[in-house]
Amino acid sequence: MPLPEVVVNRSSPIPLYFQVAEQIEGAIQNGALAPGDRIANEVALADQLGLSRPTVRQAIQTLVDKGLLVRKRGVGTQVVNAPIRRTVELTSLYDDLSRSGLAPTTSVLRLELSDPDEVSRQRLNVGAGERVWRVDRLRSAKGEPLALMSNVVPASVTDLSLADLETTGLYEHFRTQAIHLRVAHQVICARTVDSREAKLLGGRKGDPVLTMERTSYDDQGRAVEYGVHLYRPDRYAYETTLVDR
Repeated sequence: MPLPEVVVNRSSPIPLYFQVAEQIEGAIQNGALAPGDRIANEVALADQLGLSRPTVRQAIQTLVDKGLLVRKRGVGTQVVNAPIRRTVELTSLYDDLSRSGLAPTTSVLRLELSDPDEVSRQRLNVGAGERVWRVDRLRSAKGEPLALMSNVVPASVTDLSLADLETTGLYEHFRTQAIHLRVAHQVICARTVDSREAKLLGGRKGDPVLTMERTSYDDQGRAVEYGVHLYRPDRYAYETTLVDR
């Protein structure tokens, strides 16, 4: 696909490769270049822009490193969906996607009232005889599967049968019920998916996924939710800022 017009200012203190990368990124962000579009090879692009091949190569590599372009042998350089970057804070995926203007869609795969297993019993500190809601959901963005989410909520906290979890997030439901989350313990790891998980996420058995395990507590110190989520690493990243003490 022809590259939208790129104009470089040779008298600017901004490096030429950065000017090129910034304008191509802008074309991706505004939709002028869509996922799947191919751009010219380095030789043709350098000739088109009147720049050296190393300059163009550095510009392309910058966008590859940012997850905006991918090089495929026999195909060339293509635009890919930019990974969703999520800050490590006490928010839900639904909240973060909505805030980013990505209009998340959700399929509820399971919603049932049952006895807690041993892990959920320990994480949520539920007593003998207490029941919990189990909900499994598949969340997508731009029509593409993004995350497979399993959550457990004590029945004493809320009645999830009253929530429309296909049109709203779990944390949004908590807010409507005046349940105020204040702190959570979270562990981020990685593993591979089984055949069922791979089918739901649009991949293959054995593909790697990011995992997030979280137990959330309200402002009374009560454990209100335990979740295990699987995220496609090609579409998702956690982002945090580190501060020296």
